[in-house]
Amino acid sequence: MTQGLQMKTSKQTRLGFITGLIDKKKIESFQRILFRATRGNMFFKKAPIKEPMLDPRTNEMVEKVFFLLFFSGEQAKTKIIKICETYGASKYPCPEEFGQRAQMMNEISSRLAELKATIDAGNRHRDGLLSMVSYQVDQWSVMVRKQKAIYHILNMLNIDVTRRCLIAEGWCPVSAKVQIQDALDQAAADSNSQISTIFQVLRSKESPPTYFKTNKFTGAYQEIIDAYGIAKYQEANPTVFTIITFPFLFAIMFGDWGHGICLLAAVLWLILNERPYKKKKLGDIMAMAFAGRYVILLMAIFSIYTGLIYNEFFSKSFTFFGSSAYHCSDPSCSQSTKSGLIKTRSTPYWFGVDPVWHGSSTELPFLNSMKMKMSILFGVSHMNLGILLSYFNAKFFGNKLDIWYQFIPQAIFLNCLFGYLSLLIIVKWCTGARADLYHVIIYMFLSPTADLGENQLFRGQKYLQNSLLLAAAVAIPWMLLPKPLILRKKQHKKMHRSAHGVKESLDMESPDKDYTSHEVHEGLEFREILVYQIIHTIEFVLGAVSNTASYLRLWALSLAHSELSSVFYDKILVLALGYKNKAVTIIGVVVFVCATIGVLLCMETLSAFLHALRLHWVEFQGKFYAGDGYKFKPFSFSPISEED
Repeated sequence: MTQGLQMKTSKQTRLGFITGLIDKKKIESFQRILFRATRGNMFFKKAPIKEPMLDPRTNEMVEKVFFLLFFSGEQAKTKIIKICETYGASKYPCPEEFGQRAQMMNEISSRLAELKATIDAGNRHRDGLLSMVSYQVDQWSVMVRKQKAIYHILNMLNIDVTRRCLIAEGWCPVSAKVQIQDALDQAAADSNSQISTIFQVLRSKESPPTYFKTNKFTGAYQEIIDAYGIAKYQEANPTVFTIITFPFLFAIMFGDWGHGICLLAAVLWLILNERPYKKKKLGDIMAMAFAGRYVILLMAIFSIYTGLIYNEFFSKSFTFFGSSAYHCSDPSCSQSTKSGLIKTRSTPYWFGVDPVWHGSSTELPFLNSMKMKMSILFGVSHMNLGILLSYFNAKFFGNKLDIWYQFIPQAIFLNCLFGYLSLLIIVKWCTGARADLYHVIIYMFLSPTADLGENQLFRGQKYLQNSLLLAAAVAIPWMLLPKPLILRKKQHKKMHRSAHGVKESLDMESPDKDYTSHEVHEGLEFREILVYQIIHTIEFVLGAVSNTASYLRLWALSLAHSELSSVFYDKILVLALGYKNKAVTIIGVVVFVCATIGVLLCMETLSAFLHALRLHWVEFQGKFYAGDGYKFKPFSFSPISEED
């Protein structure tokens, strides 16, 4: 074709040509339209371009095709140009003379070389700048976020146009007033300000936020309480007691000092590597375990303690604290098949459970009875602590109504029934009587005047039971009626005074968490207060029974943990060690280790943790904790640094 174009022909017979680019999706239709427009008097060649190109019209990367079109005549040229414009084809000029085309190629090549050199130089300069900036970009990023945080706080300030100053209102701890004033004075001195900042304490009717000073040890326990609800301002903080009661209730369900040692070793590793783990980005489960490492630490220590009391080490018992007070009556029986036990001395095994009970035929009934009664004792004590804290809350807020008509009847009702049951348990343990406590409690309600017979534990027991039953019955209307009637009387008194033009606020003693958190107004009806008090009374009366039964989970989970540990030891480890084949023994040991870690150390730990959490949130905190406050969130840069 090059030779043909170079041939000297007349202008009438010379062929014209057009070159350009077109979208790959339009090439087939474009070629058919050209063929029809020129009646086939054309020569069309195309070649795909490998890499996508940027379309200047849409700013999108599209695949394009290069085309070369030969035609004859001016009319065909006009038609072809219109078709190219219609299809959005890009036309490129190409000289007809060979020398001009060669010159044009050289110019384009030189321009491409210059552009490539410019781009390479720009890339090198960019890489150099990025390398220099890379050491400071983290600091810049933190600085930008700090500036945004500062401006966010400044946007909350009020502008006093007349005095040309900013006014900020907020909360701060009383203990930090001197520190804040010193910081403001230092800021004024550093900025060479001619006007000092005025720091003044204001009196507000709004309820202040709640703020507890915590450290890395107490912070995790406070988070457990805050997950239930933020304490109301100056309300009793359950965290003080939860630091001890939470790991202890967990340990009652997890009592095995062998498993406790494994848990202690794992948490000590987290504590000893505290600094490296703080800088790492941990997974969800690992981050949760690391955040609660000091909670797990006390859980492990208390588990070792209760495990020594239960005398269980991976379901096995040891005689660390002297010899047993019993021996097997059958000379042919072994440690694992004890059928009869005879007491040989009056001095008992002085710490924890006597090891002779493990493996005996009476092990399960003995441990069941002991752990069940122990769960009731701890449960009643825990609930009494919650009721006692409700007294301190009411006394601090000056709410005499809650003291006389909530704390006192609740304490009487709970202790006349389940406190008396706890007393019977202790008396039975001390005297060794064979009384059936289930029978005593049931017939205390069904037949209070019946003779106790062999179930009598002490003199005057029947009269004491009837007195306690009567006191519990009196406590119910004591909780129900007086408080609404007194509130109704005060409301009528206020309305009467308001009718005579006397402006006097009604003293509500102290805010109650539901309907006394604000002053009683005229629209608050007596029936609404009464309905609330009925619900509150029924909830406590029924809850006293259900909550006491809920503490039996301490016995149930302790029994489940002990039985699972015994099954894994006897049915996996002992059987595996009994085989002479080393491969079977190794497999059995591996299965025992995996089952112990997976089930007893992971699943059982999580289960006992959740049950202890429920006992604190519902059975304990439900007695006194309102949890309707909001948390104090001071301005700080530490969250930005922790995020980085």
